[in-house]
Amino acid sequence: MKRKTCLRPLPDIGTAILTVRGERVILDADLAATYGVTTKRLNEQVKRNADRFPPDFSFQLTAEEKAEVVANCDHLARLKFSPVLPRAFTEHGAIMAANVLNSPRAAPAGNRLSC
Repeated sequence: MKRKTCLRPLPDIGTAILTVRGERVILDADLAATYGVTTKRLNEQVKRNADRFPPDFSFQLTAEEKAEVVANCDHLARLKFSPVLPRAFTEHGAIMAANVLNSPRAAPAGNRLSC
């Protein structure tokens, strides 16, 4: 039986890319949404594979950086009352996260999902 596939658009990540510490990054919540997993699941996999995420791939925001990001980015208002500091991923970190996650969107096929 032939399997149907369809292309579904991924969320627009252009608005999720921020500049923190002079690096272009995407926060864990936005990266998790892009890959179709929960933020908790993404961070679990990062912790389990910590050796694959050196500081130039991923880093934890400070409380001051978090406050600035929340104040300047409307789509991150949900982080305002979170007790956890978000993790920021550089381009290489986002690619490594795709390698350690097991989700249809993070798989090499990217945005091809079964209908």
